[in-house]
Amino acid sequence: MWGRVQGVFFRDSCRREATRHGVSGWVCNRADGAVEAAFEGAAEAVDAMCAWCKSGPPHASVSRVEVTEEATRSESGFRIVPYPPG
Repeated sequence: MWGRVQGVFFRDSCRREATRHGVSGWVCNRADGAVEAAFEGAAEAVDAMCAWCKSGPPHASVSRVEVTEEATRSESGFRIVPYPPG
C-alpha cells in the first residue's frame, strides 16, 4: 500500500482487521514508506482484507494497492513483522 500509510496505525489496524476476519499472515512497514502485507485464509476473508487495504484506518490516505497471488506459507495467526519479512 502506498500513500500516507506509515505513522497512522496502519499495521496494528491491519492486524486487528485480519484477526476479525480469521486471516493469517503478516504486515510490515517498508523502507520506501509503503506498507506490505501477506494474507492467507478463506477467499472471501482475503478479498475483504484487500478491500480494507484500499482505505485502511481512519488517518491513512491510501493512493495505491498492488495485489499479487503467491504460494501459501501456512502462516499461523497474524503478526506485525520487521522489514524485510522473513
